Amino acid sequence: MKILVLIDGSKWSQKAALHAVEMAKRKDAEVVLFSVLDIMEAKAMAFNFCTQSGICDQLKGYEGRIWKDMQKSIEDDQNSIISRHRGEGVRCSSKIVEGSIREEILKEANSGEYGLIVMGAFGRSGKARISALLEQIGGAIKPPLLVVR
Repeated sequence: MKILVLIDGSKWSQKAALHAVEMAKRKDAEVVLFSVLDIMEAKAMAFNFCTQSGICDQLKGYEGRIWKDMQKSIEDDQNSIISRHRGEGVRCSSKIVEGSIREEILKEANSGEYGLIVMGAFGRSGKARISALLEQIGGAIKPPLLVVR
């Protein structure tokens, strides 16, 4: 069995990965850490910085730097999780794709490769309400979905 873990850089996705690894130990399963990078998020962050700082003549440069920072951050998160669980006898790999977060998650989750999808209940914002992503994808994911709090 393969377990897909959605990683978004939040402490909640780290917690989801921990639960997935514990399940994988008991079921002799493989864990796949999955993240989606959305260029629209980088563009929005750059635009917000531009409007707040008043320095908009370098907008494309901000976008590029933010995009590279996003890539490095998610790679570091995934590598940290893999390193932390390396000696526990669980096969663990990572996958990062670019595109629409909702579409890419649904495509991967519903690919037929996974017996379980695991995600954190909250996203990076840490707001006290359920993840907006969960609201978008919860009903469209075909395999069982475990939401970790």
